[in-house]
Amino acid sequence: MVKKGCLHLVRKENQYLMNKKFVSIKNKQIAYIDEGEGHVLLFIHGNPTSSYLWRNVINPLKNKYRCIAPDLIGMGDSDKLDLVDSNSYSFQNHKSWLKIFIEKLQIQNKFTLVIHDWGSALGFDYAKENPNYIEGIIYMEAIVCPLTWDDWPEDAKKIFKLMRSEIGEELVLIKNIFIEKILPSSIIRKLSDEEMRNYRKPFLNEGADRQPMLSWPRQIPINESPKNINNIVKVYSDFMSKNDIKKLFINAEPGSILTGKQREFCRKWKNQKEVTVKGIHFIQEDSPESISKEIDTWIKKNY
Repeated sequence: MVKKGCLHLVRKENQYLMNKKFVSIKNKQIAYIDEGEGHVLLFIHGNPTSSYLWRNVINPLKNKYRCIAPDLIGMGDSDKLDLVDSNSYSFQNHKSWLKIFIEKLQIQNKFTLVIHDWGSALGFDYAKENPNYIEGIIYMEAIVCPLTWDDWPEDAKKIFKLMRSEIGEELVLIKNIFIEKILPSSIIRKLSDEEMRNYRKPFLNEGADRQPMLSWPRQIPINESPKNINNIVKVYSDFMSKNDIKKLFINAEPGSILTGKQREFCRKWKNQKEVTVKGIHFIQEDSPESISKEIDTWIKKNY
């Protein structure tokens, strides 16, 4: 059952208003934005963000398309899981919740995925399993193939290795390093106090409430570990390199995780256009207008 919520997100620098809605899944509430009418664009965020990341991309697009952006379970305004431990918020957890979310919305026609970070892994995997539902795929700063530590950004190797060690709990669950350090350092401009409050809000409480931010970096397929995620990414990367689904690759300059070998790999995908915008990793914060414009232009040309 889908119901409307009363939560509003407001950005003072660019006045707009978006209402959150909620859908009940497994006795938990999943929050999402659902704005506009027409062809559906399904926006999937990654770590440590939420639908809030897409706010300034959606704002100009909602007048032309139906823009849907869920908060993954445990993130944004969606409920937290019960009895959380180190195995909670796995890729498979998120995959299951996202699949049910899409089914609950009963989207009638083919839709376009707009994906970023871990949202890209969820999106690519969903497209592999449900290709007949997908009109197109728009991706940016994505996980396009398994990685090695040599492929990972040099300035991020140390902290990501620490998060994957026994020190990770202190860094993420106590010190909140993903929100306080990694997020702002991966954006060129300085986030406002209001923006930082929105990003902090889901993770104000130490401990289990912050587990999603720790589970994600521990699942990045680096040097074939963890093996199960490495295999999932390997399978969908092969699918993405061969299918004829229309694709828009929004490259980031200078970029962060989708550079070097992995960028050259995805540049060879079939039926794809590539554009470049300014940004490090969270490019939606640096170039939202450019991203919206490129999406609109690409859709008008291809659909």
